[in-house]
Amino acid sequence: MERVFQAGKYSLPLGKHTYIMGILNVTPDSFSDGGQYLDPQKAAQRALEMQEQGADILDMGGQSTRPGYTALSWEEEWERLAPVFPLLQGKLKIPLSVDTFYPQVAARALEAGADIINDVTGFSPEMWRVAEAHPDCGCVVMHWEELPPSADAAKAVHLFFRRKREEAAARGISAQRLCMDPGVGFGKTHEQNLQLLAQVPREKLEDVAFLMAASRKRVIGHSCGNPPFEKRLAGTIAAHTIAIAGGADILRVHDVEEAVQAARVADDVLFASAF
Repeated sequence: MERVFQAGKYSLPLGKHTYIMGILNVTPDSFSDGGQYLDPQKAAQRALEMQEQGADILDMGGQSTRPGYTALSWEEEWERLAPVFPLLQGKLKIPLSVDTFYPQVAARALEAGADIINDVTGFSPEMWRVAEAHPDCGCVVMHWEELPPSADAAKAVHLFFRRKREEAAARGISAQRLCMDPGVGFGKTHEQNLQLLAQVPREKLEDVAFLMAASRKRVIGHSCGNPPFEKRLAGTIAAHTIAIAGGADILRVHDVEEAVQAARVADDVLFASAF
């Protein structure tokens, strides 16, 4: 059976093409680009720019989850996101993901045209109910659990993914609608983050899409002298290329144009039928 990721009205075949998910932070305080796209017009312009640069998916969020973040209410988060949806209607031709841990925001975003829920807290029962009520939406499920420093991160993440797949199946949500994210930078040590980048085959589920999101994160900075966030592109590409070689299907990135180019070369080397 062909592996696919079902994202609303979009069906993304897996295994021969690495998909690039462009990050759009409609926030004043995200760790890397906070404040740049808080204005709805600027946010929509950036979304369409990333589409033009070759992004396969757009991931839009209204709340930072950087270390030490202060949580907004769901009403405040939705107030930031809501004005952007009409500006993209009829113009965005790629799947639209909403990055939220609030079921209320996820439900409203899906009604407004989103195709995917990206929940960094791993889908609560309430969030699963939103997915049940929208039977085609994609579900990006992230691991965010504090791991003991001595823990085998790849094993812990794999077991978490299996548990989440069982939760989804119990609600009639197929594996094709799921995408698992190991949560690099969330509750892990530097060594555990490196392990997750290096050992994708030990983490992923055979029948479920796998997303890696290390763009500009602390694990990148730690390895290359902690340059400013916007100067971590080369390190990000190195980390993500290793993840592609391990079997990652989707990369979540800030720098879309460069990530697309790197992924296309990696795909050609890894998947070329001439070898």
